[in-house]
Amino acid sequence: MRLTVAGVSVEIDRQPIVSEVDLVVEPGEVVGLIGPNGSGKTTLLRAVYRALRPVSGVISLGADDVWSISARQAARRRALVTQHDGAPVEFSVMEVVAMGRTPHKGLLDRDGHEDRSIVQDALERVDMEWAANRLFSTLSGGERQRALVARALAQQAPLLVLDEPTNHLDVRAQLDLLELLRDLRLTTLAALHDLDQAASYCHRLAVLKRGALVATGAPLDVLTPAFLADVFGVSAHIGDHPLTGRPHISIAPLRRQP
Repeated sequence: MRLTVAGVSVEIDRQPIVSEVDLVVEPGEVVGLIGPNGSGKTTLLRAVYRALRPVSGVISLGADDVWSISARQAARRRALVTQHDGAPVEFSVMEVVAMGRTPHKGLLDRDGHEDRSIVQDALERVDMEWAANRLFSTLSGGERQRALVARALAQQAPLLVLDEPTNHLDVRAQLDLLELLRDLRLTTLAALHDLDQAASYCHRLAVLKRGALVATGAPLDVLTPAFLADVFGVSAHIGDHPLTGRPHISIAPLRRQP
């Protein structure tokens, strides 16, 4: 499913946060949304998943304006993992992941064999099947994050929206999750802080600076040393990763001229 953001501006308390953003994420593409803190990444994502209504512009899932369809219809088309998810902590991990099936069921429908199979598969994909019967509240921060990704997978939506999905994960779990997201071949928009991971795992990058989209394109086309110095204030060396062959970015503080 194609995600289209056309001329979208978002305000909070009448203050402009995102200004006239145009962005398309093609079916099966992983697009990394990057930018300095306060650049508007989370705000743009909140508009995409219907938590904030833009003051102008249109966000479309496929052919439909996301605000013209019902919340249930939208939930069948996009799944999300946010930084501050309000998952009920006194539910088991399996129950939390099973909540991803809610958009596909009636109010009084019980979980069927297919639902349970989908939930089990989602847990296995994020290596959390061992915790199925644990209380969500007993998990570490990284384990909770992986369970929430499993819930999004159980939703079986064609679009994934993720806000800092690698937060709280150890380095191996970060890489495993990013490999999974790329292998899923779903339309994916993910806000990321780690520039090296964004360059390595995303098909394209979209860069926000002070609420404006300042660049989009393939990682090596966007992340030039001059651009990184201008937007992020860092010195950078860009080359091939010695183990994977993917783009690799090394950064250091930008040396100021005396």
